[in-house]
Amino acid sequence: MKSRDSYLKSLRPDILTKKINADMSSEEYFQNTVLRPIIKFQNDLLISVFLQFCKKYKNIFFDLSTEKKILYIESVITKDSKLKASFRNLIIGLFSIDEYYEYLKNASALNKRMTGIIKERLISNVLLLSESASTI
Repeated sequence: MKSRDSYLKSLRPDILTKKINADMSSEEYFQNTVLRPIIKFQNDLLISVFLQFCKKYKNIFFDLSTEKKILYIESVITKDSKLKASFRNLIIGLFSIDEYYEYLKNASALNKRMTGIIKERLISNVLLLSESASTI
């Protein structure tokens, strides 16, 4: 029987573009080896959480132009602490025990990296977000 940690790691997609080298910081290494694969794995769930947030709290997102949707995503991801915490928890829940302890060493910097990656993913999926709204 697989341990929780090895099972979680086996679920993560390989990211062919991730760059690992000896001179990168520990935060960048963690970002490329842990955060990016987990965020890619959680992509559909992150989009669904964001769409539910838009419907529940503001419901103006779907009427905005593409440019304003991007600005809206940037604003909400930066300012709404509950949404940010929800996203963070979806990622942290898939850490191995060792990764969690590594995360705790520099949680603030890693939270910023996590938020930035999630924001990039939502923005890159902005057209998908618009199309998906009708299915929720």
